[in-house]
Amino acid sequence: MKYLFHARRTLALVGLCTVTLLGMPAAWAVETASFEIVARAGKLVPEKLEVPAGVRLKLTLRNEGKAPVEFESKELRIEKVLGPNASAVVTVQSLKPGSYKLVDEFHEATSQMQLIAR
Repeated sequence: MKYLFHARRTLALVGLCTVTLLGMPAAWAVETASFEIVARAGKLVPEKLEVPAGVRLKLTLRNEGKAPVEFESKELRIEKVLGPNASAVVTVQSLKPGSYKLVDEFHEATSQMQLIAR
């Protein structure tokens, strides 16, 4: 009898958790958008990148050159040094609408881009 009570209580808790999780909106599932930025021949490609505002961003940074590069943006809180033919993924939390600057700090005069959140 004692075990039957525990079994019923356990099943009730499992059922309650299942209904709660299945009935919830996808608030826990944060939307993510993925983009790629490439350092090539002393430039960042693309020079302008439009991204959705209010969405977490997954940026794949690639260096196709033969020298190291440093992807940097104080506004986006990115600072990533990549050696030749290397890549890395960084996550940027959701952005407010606006324009954000990203540079290759080792080639700042020629290697800049604008990330535009709309």
